[in-house]
Amino acid sequence: MSLLFTPLSIRNLTFRNRIVMSPMCQYTAGDGYAADWHVVHYGTRAAGGTGLIIVEATAVWPEGRITPGDLGLWSDDHISGLRRVADFIMSQGSIPGIQLAHAGRKASCALPWEGGKQLDLKHGGWETVAPSAIPFSPGERAPGEADRICIERIIEGFREAAVRALKAGFRVAEIHSAHGYLLQEFLSPISNKRTDRYGGSFDNRIRLLIEVTEAVRSVWPEEYPIFVRISSTEWSEEGWTPEESVRLAPLLQKAGADLIDCSSGGNIHNAKIPFGPNYQVPFAEMVKKSGIPSGAVGMITTAGQAEEILADGKADLILMGRELLRNPYFPLQAAAGLGAGISWPLQYLRAKV
Repeated sequence: MSLLFTPLSIRNLTFRNRIVMSPMCQYTAGDGYAADWHVVHYGTRAAGGTGLIIVEATAVWPEGRITPGDLGLWSDDHISGLRRVADFIMSQGSIPGIQLAHAGRKASCALPWEGGKQLDLKHGGWETVAPSAIPFSPGERAPGEADRICIERIIEGFREAAVRALKAGFRVAEIHSAHGYLLQEFLSPISNKRTDRYGGSFDNRIRLLIEVTEAVRSVWPEEYPIFVRISSTEWSEEGWTPEESVRLAPLLQKAGADLIDCSSGGNIHNAKIPFGPNYQVPFAEMVKKSGIPSGAVGMITTAGQAEEILADGKADLILMGRELLRNPYFPLQAAAGLGAGISWPLQYLRAKV
């Protein structure tokens, strides 16, 4: 029997298979509001058989958006548009998840197809915040250093966004602490030069992420899971390390997390990353061995790869990004190749062979 198409239960949720749509920004929202594009985009992958759909990075503050096109949940007004997305995902037998995020010093950027550079304050940009006043790359504006009041607002922003996500119908909340965005910036000794209780030692640098996780868990139902996405390494001897990720994992579990989504990089503008098939899978394996379920992500493009990762016990879920952009019906096709039974949309049965 195919492991990739074996259901997985976490808390009281059961995913119909181990394929997860990795959160990937669409940069198509206006003032944080979900559009028809989001319903069609995510709905198509749900109809295509994906077990869990994690909606893209959704900002808990307007200033926490990467670009003006990011989704948001800083207002109750955002709930109804996202409910359309979550409801359709559920109607197709998939589980709707959402990634809650704050971009930190990497906020206030142009859309990728408009260059992706930091926006000038006179041309649609806004001031950013970070653990320390260190810009992401040379030539960018330095962010403001978050004071204690700002940090309390950040924690409350994640908590309130989680409440709204639940009202919108989502069943998995993922906290974004990867790719150089705010929560990872606090973890990293490269971007965090603070001397207060949120900087310096390992215990201080992880404090904000732990407090955010606890805040989300305080309002997220016991029957539903919380995931945390981390950059397992910064690919630098001076930065966050895989060993620190392993040390962090059980502390996140104690704070209320149920699975660690193991990505990497994003906080060093010129990091040398050895991209290749399965290049991040070892991090998922290390974290899983620490005692908490893990998700593997990064250039996993075939059913064979995914099946082998699961068979070798290296991860519990397989997160797929670009492959699901290219082929929203990957799960239906993969199931056929692995000889696994999977339900097709009734409207598409005539195409099943």
